[in-house]
Amino acid sequence: MQRLHLSWVMVKKRVDRVREPVQVYLDVQDATMLAGLVEQTGLAKAELLRRGLRQLAQQLVDKSRPGWSFDLLVGAIDDPDGPTDMSERHDEYLAEILEERIRRGARPD
Repeated sequence: MQRLHLSWVMVKKRVDRVREPVQVYLDVQDATMLAGLVEQTGLAKAELLRRGLRQLAQQLVDKSRPGWSFDLLVGAIDDPDGPTDMSERHDEYLAEILEERIRRGARPD
């Protein structure tokens, strides 16, 4: 029987970016949601949190692009008998939509 001799060499991995440790306290609902996502995706908690952060940042950045508020108006009025002056009073309708979402406690996005 032949023996294999392995020699382990410590190779310092080059890190191109600095990683900063962050501590997060989650309530039971968020912790349960995170555990479910870990099980469903197979990704680590840290990776899921990074992806969520990146997605939120992308959504916020997208709002700075010209015309982002138009997305709120598209499909906002499902009534075929809805207003026919949308092009003239779009700012008013947009304000009404945002105010209603804020009243309901939803984010205005």
